[in-house]
Amino acid sequence: MVFLHEALGSVSLWREFPQRVADATGCEAVVYSRHGFGRSTPRPEPFPSTYLHDEALAWLPALLDALGIVRPFLFGHSDGGSIALIAAGALDRPFAGLVVLAPHIFVEPVSLDGIKAAIELYRTSDFAERLARHHDDPDTVFRRWPEVWLSPGHADWNIEATVARIRCPVLAVQGVEDEYGTMEQIDRIAGLAPAVDRVKLAACGHSPHRDQPEAVIEATVRFVERAL
Repeated sequence: MVFLHEALGSVSLWREFPQRVADATGCEAVVYSRHGFGRSTPRPEPFPSTYLHDEALAWLPALLDALGIVRPFLFGHSDGGSIALIAAGALDRPFAGLVVLAPHIFVEPVSLDGIKAAIELYRTSDFAERLARHHDDPDTVFRRWPEVWLSPGHADWNIEATVARIRCPVLAVQGVEDEYGTMEQIDRIAGLAPAVDRVKLAACGHSPHRDQPEAVIEATVRFVERAL
């Protein structure tokens, strides 16, 4: 099971969660920081607006090939969920299934409002200090995220046509109180892909694996057993 982190994520921000999923499912866990995140090699400027597709169609396949991983589960959170969906819908290679937490398949106003609120929080709180515990260059990691998502050219970003080509089973999880997306995200996935299980979690924001870890692990175990 290959874990794909969110827009500001890294290996360390997953904390112990991947190990807990591995122990519960029996799957081996592979966790990595994308280029320029966490303690990985710095990524040169400019940061491409196509970064989600680049990760899904170039970097992820290269990683899987280098590690000799065939037919994995992909477990993605937020941006990582979008990367997993793009990979499964566009690549000519097998996947056992996808677990996507709070994925984005189109741009919603609530997503942009959440990013604007995060910018203000980064400016006025200790957010930058906390992010520095997980990234060598937290300012660059943070800056690139709103630069892409708030740019006028990104307003029409949409991967629904790609999601419609997914053929492996999908578990889609969304928090009722997600500050970056609505249930429309996973509802549309369910309407496009042929085998989608939806889990809608109360008392849960944009990070279901942190807000409701037991519920996510339980749903993942059931999903893996059915998929296999």
